[in-house]
Amino acid sequence: MVIRNLLRVCAALLLGLAFLAGTGASASASESSEAVRTVRYDASRAAEFRTAVDEGAQIWNEHVANVRLVPGTPADVVVLADDGWPRARVTGLGRGTIWMGRQAVRDGHYTVRIASHEFGHILGLPDRRTGRCTDLMSGASAGTSCRNPNPNSAEIAEVEGNFQNGRIGVTPGVTLTEAPAPVR
Repeated sequence: MVIRNLLRVCAALLLGLAFLAGTGASASASESSEAVRTVRYDASRAAEFRTAVDEGAQIWNEHVANVRLVPGTPADVVVLADDGWPRARVTGLGRGTIWMGRQAVRDGHYTVRIASHEFGHILGLPDRRTGRCTDLMSGASAGTSCRNPNPNSAEIAEVEGNFQNGRIGVTPGVTLTEAPAPVR
């Protein structure tokens, strides 16, 4: 009787361990798939900026691990072309609208840098206007000779942290633009 009860306990323990081992493997697989968030963007209305937008998204995909920008619908991000300054309205982390403004391009700014910069806002980064070309989020303050579309290590780390912790460094609903202030 004692041996039979001991065998039942051992069998129950082994069954429990087998279950936990199986659950652990499944949990690890689902955790790793959840670690990468997919953000879909629709650039079908980006006109002549379509290629630059795709390149800007690809640049972020090459630099960050826990978010992927992919073309598709329904879109989290809509990209439009207009005659104003480039800008982004962020409605949440990984969501919003980007306007690829022709005014900055007419002034000599590089379209791929513009697209990558505006995606930076969607990924939770504010404008920093440092004037340094090495800082993607310095935007137009780096001047028209700056052709660097890549985020620096601090910007990459901030985006990774944003998506890891679900935080955002910009105020949702505010349109971020570098348009010159109107002269009064």
